[in-house]
Amino acid sequence: MRITVASGKGGTGKTTIATSLALTLVEDGRPPIFLDADVEAPNAHLFLNPTFARRQDVAILIPQVDENKCTYCGKCAEVCQYHAIVLVGKKTLVFPQLCHGCGSCTLVCPEHAIIEAPEVIGVLERGPARSGIPFARGVLNIGEPMAVPVIRQLKKWAEPEPGQVEILDASPGTSCPVVESMRGADFVLLVTEPTPFGLHDLRLALEVTRELNIPAGVVINRDGSGSAQMDEFCQAEGVPILMHVPFERAIAEGVACGRPLVEIHPEYAHRFRQMMIQITALLAGTIKVESVL
Repeated sequence: MRITVASGKGGTGKTTIATSLALTLVEDGRPPIFLDADVEAPNAHLFLNPTFARRQDVAILIPQVDENKCTYCGKCAEVCQYHAIVLVGKKTLVFPQLCHGCGSCTLVCPEHAIIEAPEVIGVLERGPARSGIPFARGVLNIGEPMAVPVIRQLKKWAEPEPGQVEILDASPGTSCPVVESMRGADFVLLVTEPTPFGLHDLRLALEVTRELNIPAGVVINRDGSGSAQMDEFCQAEGVPILMHVPFERAIAEGVACGRPLVEIHPEYAHRFRQMMIQITALLAGTIKVESVL
């Protein structure tokens, strides 16, 4: 089972929930594999303290044009959906920052004047984390614009055991990296906060899960810091609220020091267990949304 933990906006406590869920599963004798797919700003290591034993570069193939063979027919520019290669007079220009590495320009070139060269855009790291959790993360190189190839390779690199739960901590928002993080998930856990911005961005994130046809549930963090509109919205949309985490100074101080929620409040382990039971039952169709809310 792959659970993607996502949020419409940053700072909702997504990683706080993802890491404590992983630690709870360890206590139950079911150590999950944990993937930090927030490749532009990974921070799950602050809570799970992994020791990285393996490292692998992530590269995409960037076209290089042999000017001696190029006849300036422009077919490469015509086929590129991202305008990463253009023809200007008698010059074929390549813009690596726009290239998605699809290889179309190479395929259509009648003169075989284009070759593809790997360009490293990030790195994957893997090793054991706290309590023996298998941990892997992707890190996008500074200045690189595309996170999706790193996330895609991270998911392939994970190698979960048969029946092992896989927890994927996605980046915030609803852009392409989040869509890739959700793709292939069995369930999406959306972490939000009871604020106008939280509600607005939860709507967007929920739309993404529905477009991908993936069931979702909600965790409301910092509960009590806003209005009851979030609960009302989830009720109206038929989205199960699986947990409320209060707006509390002790939690904020503990998280700021890198302490997981289940260490700050050990009694939360029971609530995470109940949440996993609810997720499993929702996927199996044995309980209705109304019974969870």
